[in-house]
Amino acid sequence: MAEHDLTALLAAQMDRHLVFPLLEFLQERQLYSEPEILEAAAPLVTFLQNPQLVQELRPDKQYNIHMLQDRYQIGPDQIEALYQYAKFQFECGNYSGAADYLYQYRALCTNSERSVSALWGKLAAEILMQNWDVALEELNRLKEIIDSKNFSSPLNQLQNRIWLMHWALFIFFNHENGRNGIIDLFFQDRYLNAIQTNAHHLLRYLATAVVVNKRRRNMLKELIKVIQQEQHSYKDPITEFLECLYVNYDFDGAQQKLMECEQVILNDPFLGKRIEGNFVTVPLRDEFLENARLFIFETYCRIHRCIDISMLAQKLNMSYDEAELWIMNLVRSSKLDARIDSVSGTLIMTTNHVNVHEQIIESLKGLNMRTYMLAKNIVEPAQAAQQAAR
Repeated sequence: MAEHDLTALLAAQMDRHLVFPLLEFLQERQLYSEPEILEAAAPLVTFLQNPQLVQELRPDKQYNIHMLQDRYQIGPDQIEALYQYAKFQFECGNYSGAADYLYQYRALCTNSERSVSALWGKLAAEILMQNWDVALEELNRLKEIIDSKNFSSPLNQLQNRIWLMHWALFIFFNHENGRNGIIDLFFQDRYLNAIQTNAHHLLRYLATAVVVNKRRRNMLKELIKVIQQEQHSYKDPITEFLECLYVNYDFDGAQQKLMECEQVILNDPFLGKRIEGNFVTVPLRDEFLENARLFIFETYCRIHRCIDISMLAQKLNMSYDEAELWIMNLVRSSKLDARIDSVSGTLIMTTNHVNVHEQIIESLKGLNMRTYMLAKNIVEPAQAAQQAAR
C-alpha cells in the first residue's frame, strides 16, 4: 500500500514539528543561541512571569506598549526578542512555554505579518500539546484572518488555505466534533477550490469524514461530484469505492475497493489511530467499514427486489451468518420495507405500487389551484385599477 502513502505530500505543507508525530521520532533543532536570545528578552520575560505585573496590562495594545516603555524600559526591541525567544522554546520542544509567550507577544505586537506568524506558531504548539479545544479556537481565528486579509497575490492566499487544511487534520481527527468540522471547512467554496487546485489528496479525508458521519449523508452527492471531477488528478481506494458504487454501480468493484480501503486506513497517520488495551482497535476503520457496507446494501436494495443473501454477503465481505444477522438487525432498526425469507435465503423488498390515476388526479388538483391563484392575482389588480379610473 506504499503507493497510497500521503506522508510526503502532507509533510510538505506542515511545520517540521508537526511531522514528528507522523514519523514517530523527535529531532531537536537549535537555530538560535539561547543565551543571546534570553539576554535580549530577559526584561520582558521577567515581567510576564510576574502575575501581579501582568494584571497591569489592558486590552488596549498601545497603552501596554507605552506603559512597558515608561515604567519598565521595555521597548520594541525587547518585544521582538520575545518572539524569537518563544520561537526558540518551540524549537527546543517546550511547546507550553512557546504557546504562552506567543500569546503574550500577539497582545503586544503591532506588526500584522509577525502577529500572524505568531498565531501559526501557537496553533502548532497547541496541536503538539494535544489541546484540541484551544487548537480549534486558534484554527478558527487564523481562518478568519486568512479569509479577510488582503494578500499580495491570490496564490499566496491559496497557499495559506492549503496550509490551514493540512494542519487542521490533526484537530479534526482528534476533536470530538472534528468530523463535522472537516466537512464544514472543506466544503466551503474557497477551500474546496483550493483542494481542487493544488491539494487533491485531501479528498481522502473529506470522503472518509462523509462516510463515517451519518448525520452528514446529505453531502454525499456533492462529494461524488467532486470525486468525478478530480478522478484524473487523484484517486485512492476510498474515493474509488464511492465512484464504483454511486457512479458505475459496480458492486464487484466496490467490494474489491472496500478491502483495499481497510489497508489504506490502517496505514494512514490520521485515519489509522489505534486504541491500545487488551487488544488493538482502530475505531475509524470499524466505523468506515460498517457505513460502507450499509452504502452497498442500500444501493443494491434500490436496484433489486429479491436479493440472495449469500451473494450479498460476498459483496459485503461477510460470512453468510454474519450477513443474515447484520441484515436482520438493520431491517428491525430502520424503516426498511423488507423481509427475510430464511427458507430461500433471500431478502425480499416490499414495493409500494402507486395508483397512477390517483396520482394524476392529485396533480390536476394542484394545477387547478395554482391556476386559480394566478388568475386571481392578475384579475383583482386590474379590476381595482378600473374602479379607480372611474
